[in-house]
Amino acid sequence: MIKGLAISPPILGRISIGKMVEKNGKRVPEKDDQFTLTSQIQNKEGWIKHPLDEQLRAKAQNQKLRSIPVRMIFNDPELNLRAEYSLFDRQTGRPVCIGNGETCQRLTNQGVEHHPCPSPDLCPLAQGGLCKPYGRLYVNLDESDEFGTFVFRTTGFNSIRTLAARLSYYHAASNGLLSCLPLQLTLRGKSTTQ
Repeated sequence: MIKGLAISPPILGRISIGKMVEKNGKRVPEKDDQFTLTSQIQNKEGWIKHPLDEQLRAKAQNQKLRSIPVRMIFNDPELNLRAEYSLFDRQTGRPVCIGNGETCQRLTNQGVEHHPCPSPDLCPLAQGGLCKPYGRLYVNLDESDEFGTFVFRTTGFNSIRTLAARLSYYHAASNGLLSCLPLQLTLRGKSTTQ
């Protein structure tokens, strides 16, 4: 097996909270108060909705998806939720630096180099807020293909921390049988004071 190769199950679609909109000639993300299930295909208007979106929405209160029935793909929490610090090139969309808070792999003119990763707050390359936590949660939706997954991507530190904690708790409570538990992915607001 190739070292460092991430196991990634077949992805049927995406779980998103919001969409990209155009403001002042730029495409910027706009948050929403509900989940949207999309396919892996985009057109001019954006991501095409997955058929499960409509099915789950019909059962939801006010037709808003704020909770989705899910099952984890793996028993190991770290295989279901992957998170790292990522700095992307704004022009190409390709990752320039990926780290875990201890070490990072950085793309330079000489190739890929390994460096210490002090976290975005202390890294000189990350100044300007371009390096962010980047998490991907892989789940199976109860009503979809058993071997296909939907991916929820987030750059929210609170989302990553909460998901990691919950997966660890459920892993321990189920005696390691995390993939056997029927769970709910639930949208909850968090307010902060400035």
